[in-house]
Amino acid sequence: MVTGAVWVANEEDASLSVIDAATNTVVTTVRGVEGPHNVQVSPDSASVWAVSGHDSLAVALDARSLDLTRTVTTGGAPAHVVVSPDERTAYTSDGADGTVTVIDTASGEVQATIPVGAGPHGLRPSPDGRWLVVANVAGSTLSVVDTSTRTTVADIEVGTAPAQVAFSPDGRFVYASVSAQDEVVKVDMASREVVGRVTVGDGPIQTYVSPDDRYLLAANQGTEAAPGTSLSVIDTRTFTVTGTVETGRGAHGVVVDPSGRHAYVTNLYADDVAVVDLDELEVVARVPVGDTSNGISFSSTPVPAQAPVTLDVPKGAAGDSGATDGHGGH
Repeated sequence: MVTGAVWVANEEDASLSVIDAATNTVVTTVRGVEGPHNVQVSPDSASVWAVSGHDSLAVALDARSLDLTRTVTTGGAPAHVVVSPDERTAYTSDGADGTVTVIDTASGEVQATIPVGAGPHGLRPSPDGRWLVVANVAGSTLSVVDTSTRTTVADIEVGTAPAQVAFSPDGRFVYASVSAQDEVVKVDMASREVVGRVTVGDGPIQTYVSPDDRYLLAANQGTEAAPGTSLSVIDTRTFTVTGTVETGRGAHGVVVDPSGRHAYVTNLYADDVAVVDLDELEVVARVPVGDTSNGISFSSTPVPAQAPVTLDVPKGAAGDSGATDGHGGH
């Protein structure tokens, strides 16, 4: 049995839903982050980060106590936040500014602002932390950032409106959804060239590689008028689609539990999460969450069932001035 918590960002609900992975039920809701597009658990599962596109903030919570520990002003309209493998740094993609904000996780201080491409959206660090790759959804490139120098060292042309990236476990390849072309591309990080391209469902958004490097998953959102409803399952060895799972209207975010058995897919227009058995390639549970369920992340730290929590998030604060002694009220 999988244990842990699945965190979901509900963008129009100003909330984060916390799902118990063992029972596939919502055990609490964390409110107070306006317009949370993305949520990200740190590699050690000790903290949970989210962004407020509404207030241009990144916030961090203690994954166990749910206390607010950091509130950091970012660039305009942050879309995603990720934490480096060594857990020392968090990065946000600032969609309105064409930048990435670099945050010291210990102090909550902004250390740098890095220019990238147009409309930076999804981003992820390489497994060794050396590179950060950013999908520029308002353009056609992936920006490659050297994390040691904090500079963009390459822009890789992949196609119209790349939305998110995912690294292979060995860091050799990065995969990107090309949402306007209904494709996923495979990029060799050494040559920085596209070496594979595969057609998936309508409007792919988030991508994720299973821990055993067996599958690459792409959630196909489509549009509100014509929603995509599927999860494409790509064999990483052959780079072909070997399965398609109907998950729900507006499939957007996807994450895989550490065992590699289950994928969790947010359905943007259905306000729920589909739990997919990757061995059987079928939906085994549906979990209602908040309005416009978007980003999703897995934590090995379980959260006990409790009353909803409301965070007291300062507006436009910087550094760690948003830290509180508690939840800021339930």
